[in-house]
Amino acid sequence: MNTTTDTQTQTTRPSELRFDWQDSEIEALFTQPFAELMFAAQTVHRQYFNPNEVQVSTLLSIKTGKCSEDCSYCPQSVRYDTQVESEALLPLDEVISAAKAAKASGASRFCMGAAWRRPKDKDLDKVIDMVIAVKKEGMESCLTLGMLTEEQTTRLKDAGLDYYNHNLDSSPEYYKEIITTRTYQDRLDTLEHVRKAGINVCCGGILGMGESRADRIGLFRELANQNPHPESVPINMLVRVEGTPLEAVDDFDPFEFIRSIAIARILMPTSHVRLSAGREEMSDEMQALCFLAGANSIFYGEKLLTTPNPAANHDMELFRKLGVQTV
Repeated sequence: MNTTTDTQTQTTRPSELRFDWQDSEIEALFTQPFAELMFAAQTVHRQYFNPNEVQVSTLLSIKTGKCSEDCSYCPQSVRYDTQVESEALLPLDEVISAAKAAKASGASRFCMGAAWRRPKDKDLDKVIDMVIAVKKEGMESCLTLGMLTEEQTTRLKDAGLDYYNHNLDSSPEYYKEIITTRTYQDRLDTLEHVRKAGINVCCGGILGMGESRADRIGLFRELANQNPHPESVPINMLVRVEGTPLEAVDDFDPFEFIRSIAIARILMPTSHVRLSAGREEMSDEMQALCFLAGANSIFYGEKLLTTPNPAANHDMELFRKLGVQTV
C-alpha cells in the first residue's frame, strides 16, 4: 500500500514533469489496483485539464492505399490482399469541402493522412496547399505522411502546419515483429525533424498487436521520455483487418487498455491523450472509463483512414450522457 501512495505522490505534483521514467516505475503503475490507478490518473488530469472537456479532431485520408511499407496492421500496404481500394491524392476542393463539414460537425482540428513511405516534393506542394486551405477555415491542421526530411518539415512549418503525427507503434524490441521496411530510428529521426521545425508532435502507439505488457511498458517509456512530451498522444486499439498479418490476433483485454490510458495520462500530464482507432469495438461504458482515466481527445467521424469509427451523432449522445463538452 505504501508503494501505491508513494507513486501517487510522485506523479501528481503539477511542477514535476519527468522525462526519465524507468521500466520498473511504469510496471509499478500497471500493477496498481485498478481503483488506485484511476484515482491517480484522474488527480493528474484535473491538475492540467478540465475533466469534462474533450478535444475533437476529424481525420481524412487524402491518398489511400498502395503503400510500399509492410506494417502488419495496415490494410493500405500494397503487400496485403485487403478490400481497400487505392485512391490518388484528393483534389484540393474535396479536401476543403471535407474540412468545412468537419468544422460544422464540431471538430476543431482537421487531420489529413496519406499512405506514403515518404512524400515526394511534388506531392508535398499539393499537401501544403491543403494545409493553407484548412487554416483559412479557422481549424488547426495536422498531417501524417510518413517519414520527412528536415527540409520538408521546415516547409510544412512555414505553411502553418500545427501538428504532425508519426507514431512509434510499439516498443523498440517488438517493433521489428510488426514492421521491417523502416526502423525505429527512422521514426525517431522524423520526430526530431518535426520538433526542430517547431511543429507540435502527435505521437502514440497501437495496443493489441500481440505484444507483451513489457512491450507496452517500453512504448510508454519511449513516449514519456521525449523532452518535451508529445503534445498529442493517440492510443490506438488494433482494428483487425482481413488480409493483414494481424487479422487473427487475440482480443485485447479492455481493462489493460483502460490501464494504458491512465498510465499515459500520469506519465505525460500536459499532453492530450487521444482515444483513437478501435473505438468502434468499444462499449460506451469502456469509453467512459477511458475518459475517466484521462483521455481527452478523440477522432470524430465514421471512418479513420480506412477503418470504421463511431458515428458523430453517437459520440454526441455519449458526451451528453457524460456531461462532456467538445472543444
